[in-house]
Amino acid sequence: MTEPLLEISDLRKSFGSTQVLAGVSLAVSQGDIVSILGPSGSGKSTIFNILTGAVQPDAGSISFAATHLQNHDRPFALMPQGDALLPWRRTVENAAIGLEVMGEPRRRARARAAALFEDFGLAGTERAWPRQLSGGMRQRVSFLRTVVQERPVLLLDEPFGALDAITRESLQLWLLEMWAQAGWTIVMITHDIREAVRLSDRVYVLTQKPARFLGHVDIPRSIARGEGFYHDPRRPEAEERLHELLLQAGALENSLAGGS
Repeated sequence: MTEPLLEISDLRKSFGSTQVLAGVSLAVSQGDIVSILGPSGSGKSTIFNILTGAVQPDAGSISFAATHLQNHDRPFALMPQGDALLPWRRTVENAAIGLEVMGEPRRRARARAAALFEDFGLAGTERAWPRQLSGGMRQRVSFLRTVVQERPVLLLDEPFGALDAITRESLQLWLLEMWAQAGWTIVMITHDIREAVRLSDRVYVLTQKPARFLGHVDIPRSIARGEGFYHDPRRPEAEERLHELLLQAGALENSLAGGS
């Protein structure tokens, strides 16, 4: 692993009497896709909220390019769960929301977003309402809204979780193609082991709360990610290693509960 672009060290967070994060650490190199797997409610979204500054940690640090991050300067663009498109705004207006929040004048923000529609397979939908788009198209708009902010790190919170299997696989391949062209650095939350193996360079497994990373699995880039993915003999091995870690995370929870 090369020198980390993003490094999280010993993050801890409680809400009232409930401890959510109990010392979370991870590292992400430039141009990598890193995924976080874990049980529902384990604290994955809390990690993202801390990264964006929406939630303050009780302890721990976040470094970007070897510099400790300050609250006013966050190099992340977040794609939330679902597409979160506003039904009263047309497609191009939805795509420009992030830029407008950052202070970009409305006309310029929409022009910048519109310039990416063809690259994202959205040409001709600029004036469409969200209800007129398929689920896959809506996700592309959401992804465009994230990318157009031109932040160094993209945070994707279960980007394809709400889609049917065929659309999900299509967008996974599309994301890999776009990532290969643009060289994005991505941190992604997912519940899908196979998706994590297909998209990631490294996958961290989170325990139940109070959460920590039980371990991680490095995924060789030599594994086929496209049409040959399901036939690559190394894919089942990587999936099995992640499955074992997830089982250990559950066993750890049960052990702690039994000893209380």
